[in-house]
Amino acid sequence: QVQLVESGGGLVQAGGSVRLSCAPSGRTFISDYTMAWFRQAPGKERDFVAAISWSGDRTEYADSVKGRFTISRDNAKNTAYLQMNSVKPEDTAVYYCATDTLTARLGLVVPLPDAYDAWGQGTQVTVSS
Repeated sequence: QVQLVESGGGLVQAGGSVRLSCAPSGRTFISDYTMAWFRQAPGKERDFVAAISWSGDRTEYADSVKGRFTISRDNAKNTAYLQMNSVKPEDTAVYYCATDTLTARLGLVVPLPDAYDAWGQGTQVTVSS
């Protein structure tokens, strides 16, 4: 079972930027798997943010973050990233990294949490106005 660890969250002012990172713990590799980011605000459901295929040639974004957030990956470093620019107070949430280990190298990019079988513990991002 792949275990993921997120980092990079914290407090950021509205209009600022923050970059989240996601890497597996232990001796596991994520280079063959789709990676995704979801977020969950207090009292709300976990929402899709962005996803990237194993090769990086396919990405998908939630409408609410298009043009502001960028998902990327560096398979040589075994890490995925979420660059968050022009953040807004409504971006405040716990951000979760997830991966789909069941469809390796198929390039599927699915904006639904049920498509992912391994998750991190989450990292808090708080945007102050």
